[in-house]
Amino acid sequence: MILTFDFSSDVPLYQQLRNQIVIGIAEGKLIPGEKLPTIRALADESGINMMTVSKAYQILKQEGYIVTDRRKGAVVAGRPAVSVSEETLRDLRLKISELRLAGMKKEDILTMIETMYEEGKK
Repeated sequence: MILTFDFSSDVPLYQQLRNQIVIGIAEGKLIPGEKLPTIRALADESGINMMTVSKAYQILKQEGYIVTDRRKGAVVAGRPAVSVSEETLRDLRLKISELRLAGMKKEDILTMIETMYEEGKK
């Protein structure tokens, strides 16, 4: 999985990393049991601070997407026990509202969501 970072974005780098890993898991690019790079290796490879990577891994662990072990490192969880948070629902509502205000019709929004959902299953 190739990670890309937008260093000029308002989204913190740890959040960008977290989001890309979650998408990678959802799309099957990262499979259960797959070992993730060490914090140091990922920081060196991507050019971001080790503490940034560590923070992203801590969040992913708290959310149930990865498990960590001192000997094995970080591994994609077998079946993430993830629940939809209120924050996620608020974010989704905001994005749908923004699309509506941009002039998109309900049918177009639903088609776009369906397409993205199907792309994630591949």
